[in-house]
Amino acid sequence: MMNYEIVTLDEKTIVGFSARTNNSSPEMSSIIGGLWQKLYLESNLAVITDRTNDKAVGVYTDYAANEKGDYTVIAAFEVSDSQNAPKDMTVYKIPSGKYAKFVVKGNTVTAVSDFWQELWKMDLDRTFICDFEEYQNADFENAEIHIYIGIR
Repeated sequence: MMNYEIVTLDEKTIVGFSARTNNSSPEMSSIIGGLWQKLYLESNLAVITDRTNDKAVGVYTDYAANEKGDYTVIAAFEVSDSQNAPKDMTVYKIPSGKYAKFVVKGNTVTAVSDFWQELWKMDLDRTFICDFEEYQNADFENAEIHIYIGIR
């Protein structure tokens, strides 16, 4: 059983890149990985202005109500103002509300993957509107990631 705390968050605006995928797609990992690679290109980092901090954010939203389980994934940064967002980037508002906050530490890929495997076994009253990961540092091997799961 993973420990978490219930938190209430204000709305956050993010700017980055998005794609549609689902957990049973053989391309899921490369699609999500590709978004992160694109986000971290120097040319893209330079044009995401008005960042509130250096914490990258990974969002999962627009869950389909079908057996395929499609959703939109966004790799982004929180911004104070999205008016200057480049036209080829996605602007998304993480909704305010109640979230279960988990803290995960370790290798970025394996720690996050293991977390989601465990989460699916939990009996949380999820909203399936928006879940997101907030990367507290840029240390790939010793990452601290705060994961927020939308709940009722």
